[in-house]
Formats: sequence, structure tokens, C-alpha cells
Amino acid sequence: MEEINYAGLLREMVRGLVDEPEAIEITADEPNDQGIVVYHLHVAADDMGRVIGKQGKIANALRAIMRAVANRRDDMVQVDID
Repeated sequence: MEEINYAGLLREMVRGLVDEPEAIEITADEPNDQGIVVYHLHVAADDMGRVIGKQGKIANALRAIMRAVANRRDDMVQVDID
């Protein structure tokens, strides 16, 4: 099975949502005690609302997609929007 670049996947999803794609920054922590890798997403302040969406629906959708991809590979990921 080939490796998935979770940061790249997240970047591509977010790129379509924001006005300033060059401001997207994604960092990843080392796996924690439960094996979960936390990806921290930073976008321009003006784009924050677009990434979060009304009542957090877009943010929750991004997290769900990332979890679904990771689950198929027995990985565990979490997305934090900072």
C-alpha cells in the first residue's frame, strides 16, 4: 500500500476554499500516546471563516474526510484549525 501525504491532501482541500492559498501552513506533531498525528492548519485571518464555515460545517467535513482516509489505512489523524 502506498503512503498517503495527509498534509498534502489537507492542503489541496483547503486551497479550493481560500482566497490566499499561499498563506496555508500545515504542521504535524509526532504521534501521541494513542498514535494520533495532529495536523495544525493555519490560514490567513480573512480566510478563517471560509475554512470553518457556518456552525463549523466545513471544518467538520475536512476533519471527517481526513479521518476516513486515515481509517482506511489504519492510521489516526486529527485536524486542528489554529
